[in-house]
Amino acid sequence: MQIRRLTEDDLPACSRLALSRDWSAESRKWRFLLEVGEAYGIDAPDGDGLAATNIVTLYGDDHAVISMVLTAERYGRQGMGRALMEHVLARAGERTVSLHATAYGRPLYERTGFRAVATVVTHKGMFTGQASGRTHKADDIEAVVAFDAARFGADRSAVLRRMPGFHEQVRVAERDGRMTGFGGAWRNDGTLMIGPVVADDQATARDLIADLAAGSTLPVRLDLDDSRPDLVDWAVERGVPHFFTTSAMVRGGVLPGDQSKLFAPTMQALG
Repeated sequence: MQIRRLTEDDLPACSRLALSRDWSAESRKWRFLLEVGEAYGIDAPDGDGLAATNIVTLYGDDHAVISMVLTAERYGRQGMGRALMEHVLARAGERTVSLHATAYGRPLYERTGFRAVATVVTHKGMFTGQASGRTHKADDIEAVVAFDAARFGADRSAVLRRMPGFHEQVRVAERDGRMTGFGGAWRNDGTLMIGPVVADDQATARDLIADLAAGSTLPVRLDLDDSRPDLVDWAVERGVPHFFTTSAMVRGGVLPGDQSKLFAPTMQALG
């Protein structure tokens, strides 16, 4: 059960493992996470690809996010998932660690010290709403990085500085010459993913989401905290219904930053 660091050469095996567990291949997402995070895996003992994977993305000294936790079905309940989890938690050190958990994965996370702190409702559908027209394309990514740092509470600049090259759109909202929010949209296996969305209030978040999603020829995906029922209802009314639910889980303390300003993650389980 040797754990090794994964590289871009492992992308085909990562996608194959994902497909074998009824996930999407998500090759763009895997590539992005391999660039910004630390990806670890265990090679399948039978020589057929990867037996298990886990990625930890470190945000400064305060926060870490775990994602892409997968084990091949034929190697389930053999301790590989637990070994990888312990490895990435050691890499996280004293940071507060967060992840999104399905009902299937939640018992493993609870055994390693995670607790559920919120329910995340994933919505997916063809967005039928109108653009707000109150946001504009971002032309200063460093201003976005500074705005995010004051609200996210940890340094995720390495992720945000890649947004112009990775995202289809990056938009900002302003009021009286002051930034009040930003958001991005990116393509993932035939879906337009909305995130991150960071804003000083829910009305601004709605404007950003509407301007990013309006006119999309692809189904739109939004991951929303169910503690915001007005925003959830707004999405449903605009053609993006409930798709599935996960648990937001945390280990080792309280999440940094102001959670009331964070409306959608960069991508599923990337904080």
